[in-house]
Amino acid sequence: MRTRDRHGRGIRGPMALPNDLTDRPLRTPTRPRARAYFMACVGESIARIGQHCPDVVDAIDIGVDEVPDQRTLWNDLGEHGTVPLAAAIESSATQHARIVVYRRPLERRAVDREDLRLLVHETLVEQIVALTGRGIDEIDPEDDR
Repeated sequence: MRTRDRHGRGIRGPMALPNDLTDRPLRTPTRPRARAYFMACVGESIARIGQHCPDVVDAIDIGVDEVPDQRTLWNDLGEHGTVPLAAAIESSATQHARIVVYRRPLERRAVDREDLRLLVHETLVEQIVALTGRGIDEIDPEDDR
C-alpha cells in the first residue's frame, strides 16, 4: 500500500513505534531550523573573533535582523543594486558601535550550511574591520583569504 505525499510535506505521523515504558513514540533527531542554525553561526563567529580580539567584541553590539529595512535598503544599494548583507553603525557619545547582520540575504547567497557559516563569519569580520580600522589578520588570524 502506497501513501500519498500530496503537498510535498514529507512523512506524516510518528517515525518510530511507541516506547514500551512511556507509550509515546521516540522523537527522531532533526537538524536545527534555519533561524536557530543562523544564530548558532553568529554566536560561533563572535566567539572566534573574541578569542583573538576580546576588546573588539566588548566594544561593538552585534545584532541580527531578517532583512534590511526600507531606509537602509534605499541608502545602501550600491551601483550594482545588490542587497546589503550587514550594516555597520559607528559609535557615538552615548552608544557603542553596532553591527546588524541580515539573515535572509546571507542565506540566499550561501550554497549550503557550511557556506553560510563561512559567509556569516566573513561578513562579521569585514564589518568589524570597517568599524575599527584594524587589519583582517589582527581580527581573525586563522582567516585563509
